[in-house]
Amino acid sequence: MRFTVAIDGPAAAGKGTISRAVADRFGFAHLDTGALYRAVGVKGGDPVAAARGLTPEDLARDDLRTLEAGQAASRVAVIPEVRQALLDFQRAFARREGGAVLDGRDIGTVICPEAEVKLFVTASPEVRAHRRWLEVGGDEARVLAEVRERDARDMNRADAPLKPAADAVVLDTSEMTIDEAVAAAVRHIETLRG
Repeated sequence: MRFTVAIDGPAAAGKGTISRAVADRFGFAHLDTGALYRAVGVKGGDPVAAARGLTPEDLARDDLRTLEAGQAASRVAVIPEVRQALLDFQRAFARREGGAVLDGRDIGTVICPEAEVKLFVTASPEVRAHRRWLEVGGDEARVLAEVRERDARDMNRADAPLKPAADAVVLDTSEMTIDEAVAAAVRHIETLRG
């Protein structure tokens, strides 16, 4: 059985947490596509060559969840050749037997427009910055500035800008607990899965 769940949204909205929980709940494989871009960004050197030569070891690095890795991911994600190099890998993963959940910025709009379920997980910039600050620490005002900067870059890039797919369900997690957000996503998937 092939069944694809595409979960998009900005940084720290909860899409990764929701995606992992949904994958566990339904027994689907999970891919955090942001990790691909983070790995390319932290590898350094020529980003196109890094994307073409990505290895499982690159995806297992300990530094992929840092603020710096997130900023590097956003910078390399605007390069069309990097996006193309990672496209086939993501599409093959999405259509694997047994079902798949992919989370990122353009899964429902570009990578898997034919996904059976599309969710766009969001929250206010202030809520997302606070969540990220709790995760990585530092100066909370700086984290908020970086969240806003990244949103602007991701939403305004020429290639695959961050936006909900026309047929995506928008899930605003600003006032939700993790359990409530996961439950809402699961209910929507169960409705479409039959």
